[in-house]
Amino acid sequence: MSENGTSQNNENNELLDALNSIDNVKVGDVVKGEVLTIDDDQQAIVGIADTGIEGVVPKKELSTKPVDDINSVIKVGDVMDLVVISRIGTDKEGGSYLLSQRRLEARKVWDDIQKEFEAGHTLTAPVTQVVKGGLVVDAGVRGFVPASMVSDHFVEDLAQFKGQTLEFKIVEIEPSENRLILSHRAIVEKERAAQKAEIMAKLTAGDIVEGKVARLTNFGAFVDLGGVDGLVHVSEIAFERVEKPSDVLKVGQEVKVKVLSVDPDRDRISLSIKQTLPEPWDGIEDKAPQGSVLDGTVKRLTSFGAFVEVFPGVEGLVHISQISHQHIATPADVLKVGQEIKVKVLDVRPDDHRLALSIKALEEKPQSGDEASENHSNNNNRSRNNNGGNNNRRRNNRNSAETSTANAPEESTGFSLGDLIGDSLKKDMEDNENN
Repeated sequence: MSENGTSQNNENNELLDALNSIDNVKVGDVVKGEVLTIDDDQQAIVGIADTGIEGVVPKKELSTKPVDDINSVIKVGDVMDLVVISRIGTDKEGGSYLLSQRRLEARKVWDDIQKEFEAGHTLTAPVTQVVKGGLVVDAGVRGFVPASMVSDHFVEDLAQFKGQTLEFKIVEIEPSENRLILSHRAIVEKERAAQKAEIMAKLTAGDIVEGKVARLTNFGAFVDLGGVDGLVHVSEIAFERVEKPSDVLKVGQEVKVKVLSVDPDRDRISLSIKQTLPEPWDGIEDKAPQGSVLDGTVKRLTSFGAFVEVFPGVEGLVHISQISHQHIATPADVLKVGQEIKVKVLDVRPDDHRLALSIKALEEKPQSGDEASENHSNNNNRSRNNNGGNNNRRRNNRNSAETSTANAPEESTGFSLGDLIGDSLKKDMEDNENN
């Protein structure tokens, strides 16, 4: 065969080999590519090994991470593992295939995540975006955390998590659809469960600990003790009556509490704030001695009297007989809850936590019709008999003293019946000496 024939056969063989190489490169194949040139800093032209075919790798397909400068990632002569994305033509000079290193890396990441998922392991990744309905994280591939799986409680502002690197449980993985669902809530719940078990094992009834008000309800306040919540019932917030916990507490407030009981089986801790406060009845005999006058607030009305708060957590009883000099059917006839009044202390019993109070002791007793008529008659007799004997003067003075004593209760005047009659007799004796 001539040299021309041999040369022609070689060219034909090369052409056949090239055509066969094209047929052998398929979408999805992993190939090796050598960087031939970098085109306008936007893409790399590579030669696919053992094929004589060129391909294009756009800058965005170089890595799973953003690439600002293509020259900082690759250079001419570098050999990379690439995956064939698509065929874009048959002209070898223009490149016949679209190639990607990023997607090959992602494929490896998916394989690794799949293995972690099957082993029950967690993964750690940074939060890159806050989107409607949840968070986007960079786990080598895009992961999504639904809002309901961010924490163990409702979070109003998810923006606080952007930039944070968190631990996640893999909830769902589907590489073919690029779907990766993650949960941080599962991690938080697991941590809190461990903290709760540790704290509950240490707590005993009677302990005084510090905590933070986590949330408020109509029946009490839940206090976070550092990983476990305990309940302060509304009746254990203060010694004085509390209508709503929100009236005296706020979320986030630091409080000191006493442990009343720990029930691991029911997962409950009962707490008290008021039992860490000074006992309101301590020193009550000094704060409210017998005979003292105090300001108070009517707290409750019953058929037999009114309970009046004179100090926070200290209530005394004004018996119905001590409300008014006038006869009343019920305390509600003259008093109402919330009314501010003044009361006089009649009796103090610290050990029994009892105060006997009086309203009428601070009021002058009105004269009846008969008493007013008798006093008017006595005054007329004294006027007509102004020059009479000393016996009449002594008798009239005693009558006047007895009448005055009957009209003013002993606790309101501060004097006994003997004191008043004694003063009257002394005055009579002075009159006799003068005459």
